[in-house]
Amino acid sequence: MKILLAGATGAIGRPLIAQLISAGETVIGIARTTDTAKVLKEAGAGSIQADALDAASILNAVKHLRPDAIINQLTSLPKHYTSDEMRAAADRDRTVRTQGNANLLAAAEAVGVRRYLLQSSAFFYAPGPGLATEKDPLAIDASPGVAASARTYTALEASFAEHPAIESTALRYGFFYGPGTWFSRAGDMGNQARNGNLAIIGSGAGLYNFVHIDDAAAATVAALHAAPGIYNVTGDQPYEQRVWLPAFARYVGAPPPPHLSEEQAMAAAGPDAVFYATRLRGASNAKAGRDLKFTPRPLEWLSS
Repeated sequence: MKILLAGATGAIGRPLIAQLISAGETVIGIARTTDTAKVLKEAGAGSIQADALDAASILNAVKHLRPDAIINQLTSLPKHYTSDEMRAAADRDRTVRTQGNANLLAAAEAVGVRRYLLQSSAFFYAPGPGLATEKDPLAIDASPGVAASARTYTALEASFAEHPAIESTALRYGFFYGPGTWFSRAGDMGNQARNGNLAIIGSGAGLYNFVHIDDAAAATVAALHAAPGIYNVTGDQPYEQRVWLPAFARYVGAPPPPHLSEEQAMAAAGPDAVFYATRLRGASNAKAGRDLKFTPRPLEWLSS
């Protein structure tokens, strides 16, 4: 298959390019700059100049390439995973995701592209009993930042209904970990842990859904040839913050994390940080296991 990849230089871009090529697919990434085109060439992919926020340039690119499938991994996330930087980047990231998605879907429909894959999220499910499945709603009434993200992902997935001729799939990834991600020894969360900036908050009962970046890429490749729909692409087991964070600190060579009350964390980091630490809901990957033959590895810092 000929694949047009948007967001090809993001966290999942390089491992995804490598696995697509290994599977025999032809990969062309969208490059807004010559530097991006160079990165794509070094990764073994082709490139085409376009701007995801410019509908005309995206339509021209899709008309020129006539790909068999489009994979949308567009994000605009900050370098550091902190409350302040995430809030500052939120509007820009939302614009890139929503406008980019609209432009890509419109171009796909105009040209007759049959398959479309979209990056979504498995860590914004509304609180509830048990592990969330793909049928459960996202947390659109949560703390302000979480609710805004949940509404964005809900709208992105709802946009599929406007293009019924396209076989569309939403990949609800867990938190990426591994090389090139925030959650690694060399990544931002590793640095924050060593600086004592990551704290267990309140009960620490929030359930985090992690997935290794290479496993996420493998699931994405598999989704190209599976039934369209929504898939939770997460590890087999979510972990409470009070469990994974101390283990992560040891793994990256950091001191034990401090413990903050919800009141202290609310004042220092805001309501989103408290929601993450105390109310995140775990997700089930049973559908991906069945339909994508998805077999994620155990969480690295709790299995070594």
